[in-house]
Amino acid sequence: MNTKLLMSASAIVMGITGITLSFFPQELATFFKMADTNIIVLQLLGGLYFGFAMLNWTAKANLTGGIYSRPVVIGNLSNFTIGGLALLKFATRNITTTYIWIAVILYLLFAIVFGFVFFTNPFVKNKPI
Repeated sequence: MNTKLLMSASAIVMGITGITLSFFPQELATFFKMADTNIIVLQLLGGLYFGFAMLNWTAKANLTGGIYSRPVVIGNLSNFTIGGLALLKFATRNITTTYIWIAVILYLLFAIVFGFVFFTNPFVKNKPI
């Protein structure tokens, strides 16, 4: 498992999401038909996503898996598992559009891969540590 690619991909996805939520909350609130009072929540969520993106980007060169970088992996596993299940519940109970299902698939895919990283030991140059 190439954890550098995983950490980079999750950092890019969360970074784009964070920047979008931080700088375009009004437009997103209009698109999703949300009340104007939710704009601050979208901006706070954007800050959280961007912070997670920076964490993953800076941790991408670290040895990850098993006991290595465990807090980073646990944080990502929790985020993607809880978020994926919440999105899945929402998508199956409501008439939704394609972008919700894309988010569900993306979240659950990241959850599965971070779960795999969490429960396996990293390998360095084809040698187990």
